[in-house]
Amino acid sequence: MSDGTAIPGPDGALRCPWALSTEDYVTYHDEEWGRPVHGDDALFERLSLEAFQSGLSWITILRRRPGFRAAFAGFRIAEVAAFTDADRERLLADAGIIRNRAKIDATMANAKVLADWAPGDLDTLIWSHAPDPTARPAPSTLADVPAVTPESTALSKSLKKQGLRFVGPTTAYALMQACGLVDDHLKACASRTTP
Repeated sequence: MSDGTAIPGPDGALRCPWALSTEDYVTYHDEEWGRPVHGDDALFERLSLEAFQSGLSWITILRRRPGFRAAFAGFRIAEVAAFTDADRERLLADAGIIRNRAKIDATMANAKVLADWAPGDLDTLIWSHAPDPTARPAPSTLADVPAVTPESTALSKSLKKQGLRFVGPTTAYALMQACGLVDDHLKACASRTTP
């Protein structure tokens, strides 16, 4: 039983304790989570998947990510923006994704909004909310990791103001963690990149 501090994985390296519950998490933690993500389509994918995760465990989304990518045209904004009612019905029948009408509709609507933005605008908007990496100390335990921050609240407001949906402050913070705007790997974690 972990006390929320970093614990050794199968290779002996210390990791955030959540990363050791499944092999899928070990790979995701070591290779993706907290690494900087840039590019409008890549950020649209992460934003969409975080919205689908709302109310569910991340492992559910992670294991279905290939299905999501296939169903949503690789999360290419221009292609998803062109989805029709027939695509909505196809998605609602697709067992490879989470078949939640509100989240499917939000993903399609968000793509339509983003399709009108200039290239790089989504990347710029999201990354403009990255906090100073030295502004708070490295978390020592999971209890030190917030669910919401002033920056994620501001990012949520900015995205909502632009017409995006399913982008609350908690979802925005999960996006910031996953995409490397913040480094919430624990202080002793081998994957931590900032002091």
